[in-house]
Amino acid sequence: MKLLICRGREQVRRATTAEKDGSLVSSSALRRVFLATAMTSVLLTSAGGALARQSISVSAPFEVTTSRAGNYLSAFVADANRDTLAAATYFREVLRKDPNNRELIERAFIASLANGNSADANAYASRLLRFDKTNGLAHLVLALNLVKEQKWDAARERLSKTGGGNQRDITAILLTAWSYAGSGQQKKALETADQVKDPRFASLRDYHAGLIADVAGNKAEAAKRLKAAYDAERTNLRIVDTYARFLARNGDREQATSVYQEFAQLLPRHPLINAALADLASGKPMERLVRNPVGGAAEVLYLLGALGSQQNDTMIAMVYLRMALSLTPDNDMAVITLADLYERVKQNERALETYELVPEKSPLRTNADIQSGLILEVMGRSEDALKQLQGIVAEQPKDVEALTALGNLQRSRKQFAEAADTYSRIIDLLQKPARGDWTLFYFRGISYERSKQWPKAEADFRKAMELQPDQPLVLNYLGYSWVDQGLNLDEAFRLLRRAVELRPTDGYIIDSLGWAHYKLGKYDESLREMERAIQLKPGDPVINDHLGDVYWKIGRKLEAQFQWNHARDLGPEPEDLEHILKKIESGIAEEPKPAAAEANGEKNGG
Repeated sequence: MKLLICRGREQVRRATTAEKDGSLVSSSALRRVFLATAMTSVLLTSAGGALARQSISVSAPFEVTTSRAGNYLSAFVADANRDTLAAATYFREVLRKDPNNRELIERAFIASLANGNSADANAYASRLLRFDKTNGLAHLVLALNLVKEQKWDAARERLSKTGGGNQRDITAILLTAWSYAGSGQQKKALETADQVKDPRFASLRDYHAGLIADVAGNKAEAAKRLKAAYDAERTNLRIVDTYARFLARNGDREQATSVYQEFAQLLPRHPLINAALADLASGKPMERLVRNPVGGAAEVLYLLGALGSQQNDTMIAMVYLRMALSLTPDNDMAVITLADLYERVKQNERALETYELVPEKSPLRTNADIQSGLILEVMGRSEDALKQLQGIVAEQPKDVEALTALGNLQRSRKQFAEAADTYSRIIDLLQKPARGDWTLFYFRGISYERSKQWPKAEADFRKAMELQPDQPLVLNYLGYSWVDQGLNLDEAFRLLRRAVELRPTDGYIIDSLGWAHYKLGKYDESLREMERAIQLKPGDPVINDHLGDVYWKIGRKLEAQFQWNHARDLGPEPEDLEHILKKIESGIAEEPKPAAAEANGEKNGG
């Protein structure tokens, strides 16, 4: 659960990632959709450390029946819901009664892959190739078995059958390059990697060429290629970590430290960065992330899976991450990314199970425990969630990420005074706030504002803007709050307009600008912005409520009643619902002047 305030008012909203509708795609569609995607930065914002944690019980929420029709329907429902365990199980049962159904085999194959059932996936791949000898994903899965066994020649032959066309080449080319590295043919491996011509994938090509050269002991080529990848992708955690480790192993620990510190300015206190910096400071040797060709092949799959995760191609990402883990089960980054995917598609039980797979000694272990606690909150297990997070904080009272999670939990529960105190504990631990620390001041500012400590809130919002100028969420919250209180109106509208410029399709921020106009009695300007906002967020109760208020003020009272009724039916906050019901009954009482002209205007929108 990643908590984020989307606009400056009473709503504390959870930022979620919209998932595509539909069921598991076929292997050909999987290849076509995924491999057409450009390579961009893969920035995992997880954090934490190791600790002893409470046991989290998870139970399977489905049951296989003896009814073929029932299992068939259940398979497709699970498939559409991204429930990989249930989908794989039900498809397997349906196939018992219809073993030669190609479509079912294909769906069972992909569901098993996404669920990590390697044995089943291998069997389905072989069965599928009886019907379709050109099925690229089936050949890829069987090729990975040969990679695991280090049968490099046979793996190359199988990879050559994964399909034609440039779209699919990124996977096959890099895996083939690693197969040559496994055969000891470094020159051929590098030549093969260089067959990746698409400039969108240049950093990925150079990264793997650098890894191949490093594994082969070619320091000069490795240095050149890894630096090229790093220069192109300085926000890619994996590339940053690999390049810094290479520098440290080859005698330039000072430059390695600088590489990590530069990344830390963008993403403070990342556990992997913290652990690496600590190892550098203590003189410990820096191990390779990729130690051999099997690990190199896994790295290809991991980065492509992480890319799919970043771009919300959920099933694609799951398939690639599972294939990566089949080669290197101890890849904690792949585990964390996979768990996050389950969390995003609301498969919370699977997310909990997956977070448990992070090794105890991993720097990411505490992050896994923190995320598990937040998932428990989403599942309605509030006492368990609080116990989980408080246990982490008690054991590691200076762990900034654990404290942040606790503060976010308190804020989501509207325990604003307690949240402000927790954020203060974090800020007190900071020697010098970095650019990425703007969120701490922003969240504490919200907590102060909601607990009626405006001077402290304003100071925190200004600090957040100092650390991260032009951050639309901060501009929005501070600008709205000033308008709401009748303060600094010129600057307030400048901030709100700038926030809209930065996020022109954010319905919440546009609503804030419209509502600011409303508070000043500028109803025509308010209407223009509100109608834009409602087009972007038609299902938001607050925006519908606000549009109803504007309609009422300009005399369109039937439309106002419609919007208020719609807002009522969309599940508003209890305190908002009370105001909405009063307006449905009696409208809005006339006021001698706009509410925003008063020193302390109400924030509940009517």
